[in-house]
Amino acid sequence: MDSNPDYDYKFGSLPARAPLASAFVPMQDAAVPQYEPQKAIARGTLFPGLDLPFMGMVNDPLPETPLGELMAIDFVADELSLYLDTHKDDKEAFEVYQSVLALSREAHKRYAADCGPITKSDMLGMKKYAWLNDPWPWEKRAEKEA
Repeated sequence: MDSNPDYDYKFGSLPARAPLASAFVPMQDAAVPQYEPQKAIARGTLFPGLDLPFMGMVNDPLPETPLGELMAIDFVADELSLYLDTHKDDKEAFEVYQSVLALSREAHKRYAADCGPITKSDMLGMKKYAWLNDPWPWEKRAEKEA
């Protein structure tokens, strides 16, 4: 640690003519093969070629619940969207993206019908305001004694 009272650790110091660094991010080759949605969200990527766990740690899989299914499908849609940002001419990936968006729409409808709204737009056509109904999906349900 520098003993200078004017030293601010947030800014560090460089030699007067320090060379600048250049980052290199390789282009992802292809959209296939792909993980299944539940594995993709646990691994943090849809693409096995990008699966580089930090210090070898991996997440536990999501529980197989309606919310977990919805989260996994939406994660895959987001991953494919990011891939298509740099590979807009990949027709096969775009077809998969379209099918995943359709799955997501159906999963959202099914979840909203069974468990309540997950986005405010899910309340379209409802008879009353239901956004703040308890319990929230992530809240643990406890049995109440009589």
